[in-house]
Amino acid sequence: MVDGLLQVEGGRPLNGEITVRGAKNLVPKAMVAALLGTTPSVLHNVPLIRDVDVVSGLLSLHGVSVDYDQAEGVLRLDPSRVESAHMADIDAHAGSSRIPILFCGPLLHRLGEAFIPDLGGCRIGDRPIDFHLDILRAFGATVDKQPQGIRLTAPDGLRGTVIDLPYPSVGATEQTLLTAVRAEGLTELRGAAVEPEIMDLVDVLQKMGAIISVDTDRTIHVEGVDELVGYNHRALPDRIETASWASAALATHGDVFVHGAHQSDMTTFLNIFRKVGGAFDVREDGIRFYHPGGDLKSIVVETNVHPGFMTDWQQPLVVALTQAEGLSIVHETVYENRFGFTGALRKMGATIQVYRECLGGTACRFGQRNFYHSAVISGPTPLHGADIVVPDLRGGFSHLIAALAAEGTSHVEGVNLIDRGYEHFMSKLAALDADVTRLA
Repeated sequence: MVDGLLQVEGGRPLNGEITVRGAKNLVPKAMVAALLGTTPSVLHNVPLIRDVDVVSGLLSLHGVSVDYDQAEGVLRLDPSRVESAHMADIDAHAGSSRIPILFCGPLLHRLGEAFIPDLGGCRIGDRPIDFHLDILRAFGATVDKQPQGIRLTAPDGLRGTVIDLPYPSVGATEQTLLTAVRAEGLTELRGAAVEPEIMDLVDVLQKMGAIISVDTDRTIHVEGVDELVGYNHRALPDRIETASWASAALATHGDVFVHGAHQSDMTTFLNIFRKVGGAFDVREDGIRFYHPGGDLKSIVVETNVHPGFMTDWQQPLVVALTQAEGLSIVHETVYENRFGFTGALRKMGATIQVYRECLGGTACRFGQRNFYHSAVISGPTPLHGADIVVPDLRGGFSHLIAALAAEGTSHVEGVNLIDRGYEHFMSKLAALDADVTRLA
């Protein structure tokens, strides 16, 4: 059975206005944080995406009352009756989501136990849960791996600890924060991720009563407290979705105004966008992205943790780079397996070669590990329509951009994956005058 099939008539510019709401990389984590409170929480600017549905269902299974006003984008979460859930129910509802691992710390604080199933996620690289389990063990949790999943207990409660991350992992930083805020004593997290979404989660937890300080050397200190209350918070806008539409405007020679976009969260992307030859106007209520005419320029760009060029920005940008003059080099240093999506672009006429070597300014941790983590894009090359299958969330949206930029008809299969991170993407395409039809 085909899992979401689009027919795209490409070769026409995207023109119009759309709205981007709260960040996929923050909203589900803020929802999990509500478990820590003794009173209800209210989260604003919530997008209607699959991950929100998954976390809402998981929270409901644990006794949290969830009220979601989709039109207003407002979630009300009441955790006053938190209880254990059956592992089979959690497994069935979570599907391929990795979010359940972040429930562990809050549930250990509230119930003294937590259950998680086998975890999925996009196949873009190695993201083992053992790293999360090691963090939870450091706080004093007992981990029991069972055939159907993992049971965690903390009969003596959780205690503050020192966590030294070998790499600024976003997931590990979130896990530590959500566990440390109610652990007894002090927690020191070294080598933390400091992405805007992490800092927004810190804001959420501080509103709840947490005591968290962030140093300039990626060290976070948390003083555990006995009780947290609910929060009232507006989620920061999704900078990944914003960059995706910006790249679509550039690749199709279009003009797209993104309501809700924030300049301060996208400084690095905006610099690269301008270097490639794109233009943008920053306004109070959003950012206009457009192709100003003339040739696009080739560039060398390396992904990195914040404040570097975000890994989720490179995939849509690569599509635009197929239309740039000369050789562009993209060196991926965050995930080792993120160029699988380029096969479909080559099928559509792009000239892209991937390499094991570190191409760019610096060597990275993947350089001697046999991963294809650098790409050379030669352009400009006309793209033509093709039948393609979505590999993952960000790669899938990049395929959609390529189909929109290509001459002729494309069929894009598996677009249900895009629903995980792009709210109302079909209606947004219609608002931008794209010729796209959903066939299945």
